[in-house]
Amino acid sequence: MKNLRRFFVFLLVFQLIGGTVFGQVATTKLPRSTPESEGVSSQSILNFLQAIEGSKHELHSFMMLRHGQVVAEAWWSPYRADLRHTLYSCSKSFTATAVGFAVSEGKIALTDKVVSFFPEKAPEQVSPNLAALTIHDLLSMTAGQDPDPSFSIAVAEEDWIKAFFNTPVVDKPGTKFLYNSLATYMAGAIVQKVTGQTLVEYLRPRLFEPLGIEGMDWESDPLGYNVGGWGLRVKTEDMAKFAQLFLQKGKWNGKQVLPANWVEQATTKKILQEPGITQAERDKNDWAQGYCYQMWRSRHNSYRGDGAYGQLMLVLPEHDVVIAVTAETPDMQAEMNLVWDYLLPGIYKDYPIEEDQATEALNAKLPKLALSEPVGTQTPAASSSQYGNKLFSMEPNEMGVKAMHFSFGMRDCSLLMSFTNGEIHTLNFAQNGWHEATTEKKGPYLVSAIKGSMDGLPPSKVAGSYAWLDDNTLQLKLRYIESPHSEQYTCHFSENGLTVDFEKSNDFGGKKTVLTGK
Repeated sequence: MKNLRRFFVFLLVFQLIGGTVFGQVATTKLPRSTPESEGVSSQSILNFLQAIEGSKHELHSFMMLRHGQVVAEAWWSPYRADLRHTLYSCSKSFTATAVGFAVSEGKIALTDKVVSFFPEKAPEQVSPNLAALTIHDLLSMTAGQDPDPSFSIAVAEEDWIKAFFNTPVVDKPGTKFLYNSLATYMAGAIVQKVTGQTLVEYLRPRLFEPLGIEGMDWESDPLGYNVGGWGLRVKTEDMAKFAQLFLQKGKWNGKQVLPANWVEQATTKKILQEPGITQAERDKNDWAQGYCYQMWRSRHNSYRGDGAYGQLMLVLPEHDVVIAVTAETPDMQAEMNLVWDYLLPGIYKDYPIEEDQATEALNAKLPKLALSEPVGTQTPAASSSQYGNKLFSMEPNEMGVKAMHFSFGMRDCSLLMSFTNGEIHTLNFAQNGWHEATTEKKGPYLVSAIKGSMDGLPPSKVAGSYAWLDDNTLQLKLRYIESPHSEQYTCHFSENGLTVDFEKSNDFGGKKTVLTGK
């Protein structure tokens, strides 16, 4: 009896102490509900998913929140909930949030002059426009440089700050919108200068930990600054949390994590992108509703962070809705149109609605979503034997591929590639499925030419699938599943050797590189 009482005392203490810990862990995930419980039609979500199928948009994940509850979530295999995803310019919204924290802590002011933080990197003769440039101008994309110097600087220069200062500021800062990722970089560099921390380090206790965001990483420039304008990787649910924090005006679990006045500043229009267009043109363009602080105003009185190829954090305050998407699309306006055409009509009043057959259909569809694999014949044994375990020496090519070697198992294929720069990579593929692995080989990336792009980050997670299209044609698909992109090798074997049609998904069929070998 005495031992039993001790057990119950121990259990009570464990619940009081350990239960709090477990409670904290539990709150790292957003609460879940059903669409109809939160006044959202399952049919509208089903219509949205069906519209995606067969379209030019390849979605990798989708999450919709109403009243702070996740009402729908989807990942297209081999993408998964536990994987991060490259955000591209969605990263900018996180950089602006770091600025917001620094402003609230009195470390900087939006009116501070940019050159004052790096006087040693400024030119000897500072022009009046450069001298007038403020943090506000950086955040509102009104830095006055034209054309945008981001790519040319990041590709060619080691010191991006010095190169930014040596770029002429041709327009008076604050007067003309021009998208400029190096302006975002400069805003992030200022935060890193005054705090002595990278953006990830500075945001960790202020943003990431309160929201339960873990495992993030952020690319750096050659001098070690997180690049700010792109390069952050987080999970889809983390994107949704960030957007939900803004919807809640900076509050999280009853605590004011981000000052409400900063949320207001960061999400209100600072400048029109295209002041000269007609109202009719503006009414159908989500990129002409006004720019905020590293966020865009959108139609239907919404605002968003977005990134190249379809990354999206959308906030609809009037409907108490957040939508997060990762994707690869050549047309982000068309992607946004699907939200307005299919999801928006299904958001009803703030009361539950009746479930119907669409609810069951949606529940059945969500777990089955998957991206296409190469489709062909069963593995021809003769082909695998004939072309496997043979080294093909490749003719000189722009990719620098020196040699290719194929080997086959019962339902798997391995491709060994050697390159003229000395790199050797082995890529693995499954038949009728995906072989998941990691690779040091860098995949397709919009900013792959930038100095040090992705240096210091862990190996890329990939998923490979293959099929024989006929007895002499092998197709290999490699998806970089923490990025929007993939690559495809269509290998044509013959008595004369090997011809490979290489395609990157972010070229959207517009370019094919042909490799030949013997």
